[in-house]
Amino acid sequence: MPQVMEFKLPDLGEGLTEAEIVRWLVAVGDVVAIDQPVVEVETAKAMVEVPCPYGGVVTARFGEEGTELPVGAPLITVAVGASSLPAEAPAAQAAEAEGAGNVPRPLIGYGEDHSRPARRRRVRPVTAAVSAPAVAAPVAPVAPVAPAVPVAAPAPSGPVPVISPLVRKLAKDGGVDLRALTGSGPDGLILRADVEAALAALGAPEPAPAVAAAAAPTAAAQGERIPLKGLRGLVADKLSRSRREIPDATCWVDADATELMAARAAMNAVDGPKISVLALLARICTAALARYPELNSTVDLEANEIVRLSAVHLGFAAQTERGLMVPVVRDAQHRSPESLSAEFARLTELARTGKLTPADLTGGTFTLNNYGVFGVDGSTPIINHPEAAMLGVGRIVPKPWVHEGELAVRKVVQLSLTFDHRVCDGGTAGGFLRYVADCVESPAVLLRSL
Repeated sequence: MPQVMEFKLPDLGEGLTEAEIVRWLVAVGDVVAIDQPVVEVETAKAMVEVPCPYGGVVTARFGEEGTELPVGAPLITVAVGASSLPAEAPAAQAAEAEGAGNVPRPLIGYGEDHSRPARRRRVRPVTAAVSAPAVAAPVAPVAPVAPAVPVAAPAPSGPVPVISPLVRKLAKDGGVDLRALTGSGPDGLILRADVEAALAALGAPEPAPAVAAAAAPTAAAQGERIPLKGLRGLVADKLSRSRREIPDATCWVDADATELMAARAAMNAVDGPKISVLALLARICTAALARYPELNSTVDLEANEIVRLSAVHLGFAAQTERGLMVPVVRDAQHRSPESLSAEFARLTELARTGKLTPADLTGGTFTLNNYGVFGVDGSTPIINHPEAAMLGVGRIVPKPWVHEGELAVRKVVQLSLTFDHRVCDGGTAGGFLRYVADCVESPAVLLRSL
């Protein structure tokens, strides 16, 4: 007799307690192999394909697309054993499903490079002509969901090429079946413009924001309600905890970045990989942290200790459709400007396409925040808990500046350092920031310290 195994939603990363079902990759009656992805979920940090540790026949799925499940909740049940396979199942699938007693393996796939095309298996439709698999527990089929509005052509049964949760929400609120759309983005990716065009073609107005008690004449005010969940909720929790636990202070300085920009232009004038301003600032940060290691630390409240960290895992702020994310460059202290530039570019692209893994977004020890890209000069950053400091960089703009005793127009930037006053005093923070400014004003200072 086959054995029915229940597969539960696993822990997908640090501090994550729930995930939203984005897309099922298998149906009830499908044959799955060990470690085959069965569902795509979205956590507060990343999109993740969840592989199943069992091989056999899917007998039940739990939760519709768009449903949030807590970690530990059942995802699917699988009838394990060759006798549970339909008669027409290929021999290779039967052998793979049978395995070595189908002993569950540790889940794989987390932390992988999701920039590669995801592995897919053909979905074998279940019809009335195919008898249900003999299992010890009753099969709980999932009823198909009909499109909310009529479409011009039958919806294809393949995976929906859409990444942005904002696009999915716009389609859901407007009653557009994403399976019936052909995306205009790369590789057929469905964009917001595609959904808006479908709404216009159907003559449906774009969904209006939800309002609170609009019909009540005694309501004091009306407004849009935005749930603090997912990424937005996680950010809110971290920022609130940072403010509650960390006695932070901020210091700032204006620096003449003319020489740094000239050095970058000279480096990029020769053949080879191009170097970004962010990479040069990151290299300066790692050199400064080597001189002032107090700022590359964390506070262990339970042990009442300051923990100084040997490796610099450098986080950097990246704005995406899902909101602000902070990907982490591992062991940044060992990387050259060229290596830093390449890693920044790789992680930024993954962030924009929604393919960052939880491992890409955790474990940072110091954060570099270039808010100058938003056209602002200064800020007082909130520390990315549980780190001890964050360096903020404003826009680099021409300003009047006294250079070598004369008034001149120079490229000036404001640097802001927010630090945990428990790990160091103002003298250490000031020394760190002054060293960073000196390297910006004269890159030769950095060369002398290497």
